[in-house]
Amino acid sequence: MRDIAVDAHEQEAAERRELRYPPFGHLVEVEVRGTRVERLVQRLYAELAERGVRYRPPVYLSDQWGCPDGTPLIGVPFYLADPRLERIEAEMSFAVEDDEEAMRYLRHEAGHAVNYAFRLHERPEWQAAFGSFERPYRDRYRANPLSRAHVRHILGWYAQKHPDEDFAETFAVWLTPDSDWRREYAGWPAIQKLEYVDSVMREIADAEPTAPVPTEDDLPVEAMHYSVAEHYEEESDAIPIEDERQFDVDLRQIFIRHKDAPAGELAHEFLRRHHREIVARVAFWTSEHPSVVRSLVDILERRVEALELRVGTLEAATLIELTAFATAVVMMYRHTRVIGRARGNGARPVGASR
Repeated sequence: MRDIAVDAHEQEAAERRELRYPPFGHLVEVEVRGTRVERLVQRLYAELAERGVRYRPPVYLSDQWGCPDGTPLIGVPFYLADPRLERIEAEMSFAVEDDEEAMRYLRHEAGHAVNYAFRLHERPEWQAAFGSFERPYRDRYRANPLSRAHVRHILGWYAQKHPDEDFAETFAVWLTPDSDWRREYAGWPAIQKLEYVDSVMREIADAEPTAPVPTEDDLPVEAMHYSVAEHYEEESDAIPIEDERQFDVDLRQIFIRHKDAPAGELAHEFLRRHHREIVARVAFWTSEHPSVVRSLVDILERRVEALELRVGTLEAATLIELTAFATAVVMMYRHTRVIGRARGNGARPVGASR
């Protein structure tokens, strides 16, 4: 008699193969109605109603979280509408948003939608509070973690990325139920932005701008004429390390030589055992795509095997140090596009600009 767990595993594998290759347009079950997405959107609308806001930004399924530039629409990742696609996302990205994380993104994107629907960014008082909406938008940005001029909502000090993101983050904090933002941000310059959002939302609370319909340019799932597999292939990225020996010195600091601990666990087996955990945590705290972190960890795994390194007696300390090291490398890449160790006190990172 076949093992039930084996049958379930084979069925899941077949399901993944079936879903990976048809174009998204053929996945007719991928729609908002009757899904987890609908439940989350209804929760967002209830929060807006609780704040006395009549406006309901339209939501559609797309390739990722987003709000088309200048268009008051909220794009939600396709995989949140289908448990099978969620499993593929978890396999490829090592994580899927739980309800609380998804709501943080929804509130943020709702802030963009409000900004665009009412063209708030054209107002002088909006610009005085957040800055110029026309400022160049950069995917990679340098943030000041000690700044009190911005709210804290999405990881990575996301409000500091651009005035548009600053408003969306401030709106999200204002909208969050049970958020005592007046007390939490008392004495911070950011309180003035929150007070502005509170004031302007009271002003436009009863307004209902015309709701647009997603076009192909907004990339709804119907316009995604490629397969799920191709989506993940296109989305993947890697750290551009030309020589995998780049971090040998660092790895010898974290692990120990074979002759010094012949009975210790092989470092590459240790990395393999904790691979998923390391990638997931580094990606989470750096806000970098898991494929980028995975590319680094894969290189580290190959190098510790080539160097025949082993784990010391304190496994937890080794895991902490390795995760901290990987985080430092990814953050340096993310914000400066420089790969390598800092050159000492007072060094100015090459390529760092704002």
